[in-house]
Amino acid sequence: MRPEAIGGGNGRLMRLATYASVTVASLLIATKLGAWWLTDSVAMLSSLVDSLLDAGASVVTLFAVRHALRPADAEHRFGHGKAEPLAALAQASLICGSALFLLIEAVPRLLAPQPVAAGGIGLAVMLFSVVATFALTRFQRFVVRHTGSTAIDADALHYVTDLLANLAVIAALLLSTRLGWHLADPLFALAIAGYIFWSAVRIGRRAFDMLMDRELPEAERQRILEVARGHSDVLGVHELKTRASGQSTFVQLHLELDGSMTLYRAHVIADTIEAELQTLYPGAEVIIHQDPHVLSEDTPVYR
Repeated sequence: MRPEAIGGGNGRLMRLATYASVTVASLLIATKLGAWWLTDSVAMLSSLVDSLLDAGASVVTLFAVRHALRPADAEHRFGHGKAEPLAALAQASLICGSALFLLIEAVPRLLAPQPVAAGGIGLAVMLFSVVATFALTRFQRFVVRHTGSTAIDADALHYVTDLLANLAVIAALLLSTRLGWHLADPLFALAIAGYIFWSAVRIGRRAFDMLMDRELPEAERQRILEVARGHSDVLGVHELKTRASGQSTFVQLHLELDGSMTLYRAHVIADTIEAELQTLYPGAEVIIHQDPHVLSEDTPVYR
Protein backbone atom coordinates (compact mmCIF):
# COMPACT_ATOMS: atom_id res chain seq x y z
CA MET A 1 0.00 0.00 0.00
CA ARG A 2 1.39 3.35 -0.99
CA PRO A 3 2.02 5.86 1.83
CA GLU A 4 -0.42 8.33 0.32
CA ALA A 5 -3.06 5.64 0.46
CA ILE A 6 -2.46 5.01 4.15
CA GLY A 7 -4.66 7.31 6.09
CA GLY A 8 -7.97 7.52 7.84
CA GLY A 9 -8.75 4.36 9.79
CA ASN A 10 -5.52 2.50 8.97
CA GLY A 11 -3.28 5.38 9.95
CA ARG A 12 -5.16 5.89 13.20
CA LEU A 13 -4.96 2.16 14.00
CA MET A 14 -1.19 2.14 13.45
CA ARG A 15 -0.64 5.19 15.64
CA LEU A 16 -2.92 3.81 18.35
CA ALA A 17 -0.97 0.53 18.34
CA THR A 18 2.31 2.39 18.91
CA TYR A 19 0.80 4.46 21.75
CA ALA A 20 -0.58 1.30 23.38
CA SER A 21 2.81 -0.40 23.08
CA VAL A 22 4.69 2.45 24.79
CA THR A 23 2.05 2.71 27.53
CA VAL A 24 2.07 -1.00 28.36
CA ALA A 25 5.88 -1.16 28.34
CA SER A 26 6.12 1.82 30.71
CA LEU A 27 3.54 0.32 33.08
CA LEU A 28 5.35 -3.03 33.16
CA ILE A 29 8.70 -1.36 33.84
CA ALA A 30 7.30 0.32 36.94
CA THR A 31 5.73 -2.87 38.34
CA LYS A 32 8.67 -5.16 37.52
CA LEU A 33 11.19 -2.73 39.00
CA GLY A 34 9.40 -2.91 42.33
CA ALA A 35 9.09 -6.69 42.12
CA TRP A 36 12.78 -7.18 41.32
CA TRP A 37 13.76 -4.90 44.21
CA LEU A 38 11.76 -7.11 46.58
CA THR A 39 12.58 -10.55 45.15
CA ASP A 40 16.19 -10.14 43.92
CA SER A 41 15.28 -12.72 41.25
CA VAL A 42 17.54 -12.81 38.22
CA ALA A 43 14.62 -14.18 36.19
CA MET A 44 12.59 -11.16 37.32
CA LEU A 45 15.54 -8.93 36.41
CA SER A 46 15.59 -10.55 32.98
CA SER A 47 11.95 -9.67 32.52
CA LEU A 48 12.57 -6.10 33.73
CA VAL A 49 15.45 -5.63 31.30
CA ASP A 50 13.31 -6.99 28.50
CA SER A 51 10.57 -4.47 29.37
CA LEU A 52 13.13 -1.65 29.34
CA LEU A 53 14.20 -2.74 25.87
CA ASP A 54 10.53 -3.04 24.89
CA ALA A 55 9.96 0.59 25.82
CA GLY A 56 12.94 1.70 23.74
CA ALA A 57 11.88 -0.43 20.78
CA SER A 58 8.30 0.80 21.05
CA VAL A 59 9.41 4.43 21.01
CA VAL A 60 11.50 3.72 17.91
CA THR A 61 8.48 2.05 16.32
CA LEU A 62 6.27 4.99 17.21
CA PHE A 63 8.49 7.48 15.39
CA ALA A 64 9.11 5.07 12.49
CA VAL A 65 5.39 4.56 11.91
CA ARG A 66 4.75 8.30 12.03
CA HIS A 67 7.48 8.80 9.43
CA ALA A 68 6.33 5.88 7.26
CA LEU A 69 2.80 7.29 7.10
CA ARG A 70 4.03 10.48 5.47
CA PRO A 71 3.08 10.68 1.79
CA ALA A 72 5.65 10.58 -0.99
CA ASP A 73 7.33 13.91 -1.68
CA ALA A 74 9.74 15.46 -4.19
CA GLU A 75 12.78 13.90 -2.46
CA HIS A 76 11.17 10.53 -1.65
CA ARG A 77 9.22 9.55 -4.73
CA PHE A 78 8.67 6.02 -3.47
CA GLY A 79 7.40 7.17 -0.09
CA HIS A 80 8.87 6.64 3.37
CA GLY A 81 7.94 2.98 3.86
CA LYS A 82 11.49 1.82 4.59
CA ALA A 83 11.32 3.61 7.92
CA GLU A 84 9.46 0.50 9.13
CA PRO A 85 12.17 -2.11 8.41
CA LEU A 86 14.77 0.33 9.76
CA ALA A 87 12.80 0.39 13.02
CA ALA A 88 12.64 -3.41 12.96
CA LEU A 89 16.44 -3.59 12.61
CA ALA A 90 16.79 -1.25 15.58
CA GLN A 91 14.47 -3.53 17.54
CA ALA A 92 16.56 -6.56 16.62
CA SER A 93 19.71 -4.82 17.86
CA LEU A 94 18.07 -3.88 21.15
CA ILE A 95 16.75 -7.41 21.64
CA CYS A 96 20.23 -8.88 21.05
CA GLY A 97 21.59 -6.48 23.66
CA SER A 98 19.03 -7.63 26.21
CA ALA A 99 19.86 -11.30 25.51
CA LEU A 100 23.56 -10.62 26.12
CA PHE A 101 22.81 -8.79 29.38
CA LEU A 102 20.70 -11.69 30.65
CA LEU A 103 23.49 -14.12 29.81
CA ILE A 104 25.96 -12.06 31.84
CA GLU A 105 23.57 -11.86 34.80
CA ALA A 106 22.44 -15.49 34.77
CA VAL A 107 25.80 -17.30 34.59
CA PRO A 108 27.05 -16.19 38.07
CA ARG A 109 23.70 -17.26 39.60
CA LEU A 110 24.04 -20.61 37.86
CA LEU A 111 27.43 -21.12 39.53
CA ALA A 112 26.19 -19.85 42.92
CA PRO A 113 22.38 -20.30 43.16
CA GLN A 114 20.49 -17.97 45.51
CA PRO A 115 16.97 -18.24 46.93
CA VAL A 116 14.25 -15.93 45.61
CA ALA A 117 12.66 -13.62 48.18
CA ALA A 118 9.07 -12.38 48.25
CA GLY A 119 7.99 -14.89 45.63
CA GLY A 120 4.30 -14.08 46.09
CA ILE A 121 4.82 -10.48 45.02
CA GLY A 122 6.86 -11.59 42.05
CA LEU A 123 4.17 -14.02 40.95
CA ALA A 124 1.46 -11.36 41.22
CA VAL A 125 3.48 -8.91 39.14
CA MET A 126 4.24 -11.51 36.48
CA LEU A 127 0.59 -12.56 36.24
CA PHE A 128 -0.33 -8.92 35.71
CA SER A 129 2.39 -8.71 33.05
CA VAL A 130 1.00 -11.76 31.25
CA VAL A 131 -2.51 -10.30 31.14
CA ALA A 132 -1.34 -6.85 29.97
CA THR A 133 1.05 -8.27 27.35
CA PHE A 134 -1.53 -10.71 26.01
CA ALA A 135 -4.08 -7.91 25.58
CA LEU A 136 -1.48 -5.77 23.78
CA THR A 137 -0.44 -8.56 21.39
CA ARG A 138 -4.07 -9.28 20.46
CA PHE A 139 -4.59 -5.62 19.59
CA GLN A 140 -1.32 -5.47 17.65
CA ARG A 141 -2.27 -8.54 15.60
CA PHE A 142 -5.62 -6.93 14.83
CA VAL A 143 -3.81 -3.82 13.57
CA VAL A 144 -1.35 -5.88 11.49
CA ARG A 145 -4.22 -7.78 9.83
CA HIS A 146 -5.83 -4.49 8.81
CA THR A 147 -2.72 -2.51 7.85
CA GLY A 148 0.10 -4.95 7.07
CA SER A 149 2.56 -2.78 9.02
CA THR A 150 6.04 -4.35 9.15
CA ALA A 151 7.15 -2.29 12.16
CA ILE A 152 4.08 -3.16 14.22
CA ASP A 153 4.36 -6.78 13.15
CA ALA A 154 7.94 -6.83 14.47
CA ASP A 155 6.80 -5.12 17.68
CA ALA A 156 4.03 -7.70 18.08
CA LEU A 157 6.52 -10.55 17.62
CA HIS A 158 8.68 -8.89 20.25
CA TYR A 159 5.80 -8.83 22.74
CA VAL A 160 4.81 -12.41 21.97
CA THR A 161 8.37 -13.27 23.00
CA ASP A 162 7.82 -11.27 26.19
CA LEU A 163 4.62 -13.17 26.88
CA LEU A 164 6.44 -16.49 26.73
CA ALA A 165 9.30 -15.06 28.78
CA ASN A 166 6.86 -13.89 31.47
CA LEU A 167 5.37 -17.38 31.68
CA ALA A 168 8.89 -18.77 32.04
CA VAL A 169 9.60 -16.35 34.90
CA ILE A 170 6.43 -17.51 36.65
CA ALA A 171 7.59 -21.12 36.35
CA ALA A 172 11.03 -20.19 37.72
CA LEU A 173 9.52 -18.36 40.71
CA LEU A 174 7.21 -21.28 41.50
CA LEU A 175 10.02 -23.84 41.31
CA SER A 176 12.33 -21.71 43.42
CA THR A 177 9.87 -20.64 46.15
CA ARG A 178 7.67 -23.73 46.36
CA LEU A 179 10.08 -26.56 45.61
CA GLY A 180 13.37 -24.98 46.65
CA TRP A 181 14.92 -25.57 43.22
CA HIS A 182 17.01 -22.38 43.13
CA LEU A 183 18.77 -23.37 39.91
CA ALA A 184 15.45 -22.81 38.10
CA ASP A 185 15.89 -19.03 38.37
CA PRO A 186 19.16 -18.74 36.35
CA LEU A 187 18.27 -21.66 34.06
CA PHE A 188 15.03 -20.02 32.99
CA ALA A 189 16.87 -16.72 32.57
CA LEU A 190 19.30 -18.43 30.18
CA ALA A 191 16.44 -20.03 28.28
CA ILE A 192 14.73 -16.65 27.96
CA ALA A 193 17.98 -15.11 26.69
CA GLY A 194 18.26 -17.80 24.00
CA TYR A 195 14.70 -17.34 22.87
CA ILE A 196 15.07 -13.56 22.79
CA PHE A 197 18.18 -13.86 20.61
CA TRP A 198 16.40 -16.23 18.21
CA SER A 199 13.50 -13.76 17.92
CA ALA A 200 15.95 -10.94 17.18
CA VAL A 201 17.44 -12.94 14.32
CA ARG A 202 13.98 -13.52 12.83
CA ILE A 203 13.05 -9.84 13.06
CA GLY A 204 16.39 -8.72 11.66
CA ARG A 205 16.25 -11.13 8.72
CA ARG A 206 12.79 -9.93 7.66
CA ALA A 207 13.80 -6.28 7.95
CA PHE A 208 17.04 -6.87 6.02
CA ASP A 209 15.14 -8.60 3.21
CA MET A 210 12.85 -5.60 2.85
CA LEU A 211 15.70 -3.09 2.91
CA MET A 212 17.48 -5.10 0.21
CA ASP A 213 14.35 -5.12 -1.97
CA ARG A 214 14.00 -8.87 -1.89
CA GLU A 215 11.36 -10.27 -4.25
CA LEU A 216 7.95 -11.17 -2.88
CA PRO A 217 7.50 -14.88 -2.04
CA GLU A 218 7.26 -17.16 -5.06
CA ALA A 219 3.60 -17.90 -4.35
CA GLU A 220 2.81 -14.19 -4.56
CA ARG A 221 4.76 -13.84 -7.81
CA GLN A 222 2.79 -16.74 -9.29
CA ARG A 223 -0.48 -15.07 -8.32
CA ILE A 224 0.62 -11.90 -10.13
CA LEU A 225 1.56 -13.91 -13.23
CA GLU A 226 -1.79 -15.71 -13.17
CA VAL A 227 -3.63 -12.39 -13.13
CA ALA A 228 -1.56 -11.02 -16.02
CA ARG A 229 -1.79 -14.18 -18.11
CA GLY A 230 -5.49 -14.51 -17.40
CA HIS A 231 -6.35 -11.78 -19.92
CA SER A 232 -7.23 -13.31 -23.29
CA ASP A 233 -5.16 -10.80 -25.28
CA VAL A 234 -1.95 -11.37 -23.29
CA LEU A 235 0.42 -13.65 -25.20
CA GLY A 236 3.21 -13.68 -22.66
CA VAL A 237 4.64 -12.05 -19.54
CA HIS A 238 8.27 -11.38 -18.70
CA GLU A 239 10.53 -9.13 -16.59
CA LEU A 240 8.35 -9.49 -13.49
CA LYS A 241 9.94 -7.53 -10.63
CA THR A 242 8.43 -7.13 -7.16
CA ARG A 243 9.42 -5.64 -3.86
CA ALA A 244 7.94 -4.34 -0.63
CA SER A 245 8.76 -1.18 1.29
CA GLY A 246 6.99 -0.99 4.62
CA GLN A 247 3.34 -1.39 3.74
CA SER A 248 3.96 -0.42 0.12
CA THR A 249 4.06 -3.08 -2.61
CA PHE A 250 5.70 -2.42 -5.99
CA VAL A 251 5.11 -4.55 -9.08
CA GLN A 252 6.68 -4.15 -12.52
CA LEU A 253 6.16 -6.41 -15.52
CA HIS A 254 6.17 -6.54 -19.32
CA LEU A 255 3.11 -7.74 -21.25
CA GLU A 256 3.55 -9.37 -24.65
CA LEU A 257 0.70 -8.33 -26.96
CA ASP A 258 -0.16 -8.67 -30.64
CA GLY A 259 2.15 -6.27 -32.50
CA SER A 260 -0.69 -5.12 -34.78
CA MET A 261 -2.83 -4.04 -31.83
CA THR A 262 -3.61 -0.32 -31.50
CA LEU A 263 -1.87 1.64 -28.77
CA TYR A 264 -5.26 2.48 -27.28
CA ARG A 265 -6.22 -1.20 -27.01
CA ALA A 266 -2.87 -2.10 -25.45
CA HIS A 267 -3.30 0.70 -22.94
CA VAL A 268 -6.78 -0.54 -21.98
CA ILE A 269 -5.46 -4.08 -21.43
CA ALA A 270 -2.61 -2.81 -19.25
CA ASP A 271 -5.03 -0.66 -17.22
CA THR A 272 -7.36 -3.63 -16.73
CA ILE A 273 -4.57 -5.85 -15.43
CA GLU A 274 -3.25 -3.03 -13.23
CA ALA A 275 -6.71 -2.64 -11.65
CA GLU A 276 -6.91 -6.40 -11.01
CA LEU A 277 -3.47 -6.42 -9.36
CA GLN A 278 -4.43 -3.46 -7.19
CA THR A 279 -7.49 -5.39 -6.09
CA LEU A 280 -5.16 -8.24 -5.13
CA TYR A 281 -2.73 -5.82 -3.44
CA PRO A 282 -4.71 -2.72 -2.41
CA GLY A 283 -2.80 0.48 -3.09
CA ALA A 284 0.13 -1.28 -4.78
CA GLU A 285 2.15 0.72 -7.30
CA VAL A 286 1.99 -1.25 -10.56
CA ILE A 287 4.04 -0.37 -13.64
CA ILE A 288 3.24 -2.30 -16.85
CA HIS A 289 5.16 -2.06 -20.10
CA GLN A 290 3.66 -3.37 -23.35
CA ASP A 291 5.87 -5.28 -25.83
CA PRO A 292 5.00 -6.71 -29.27
CA HIS A 293 4.91 -10.50 -29.05
CA VAL A 294 7.77 -12.12 -30.95
CA LEU A 295 8.33 -15.87 -30.86
CA SER A 296 12.07 -16.40 -30.59
CA GLU A 297 14.61 -17.91 -28.25
CA ASP A 298 15.58 -14.45 -27.10
CA THR A 299 12.10 -13.60 -25.81
CA PRO A 300 11.61 -15.21 -22.40
CA VAL A 301 8.10 -15.86 -21.23
CA TYR A 302 9.05 -15.60 -17.55
CA ARG A 303 12.12 -14.36 -15.76
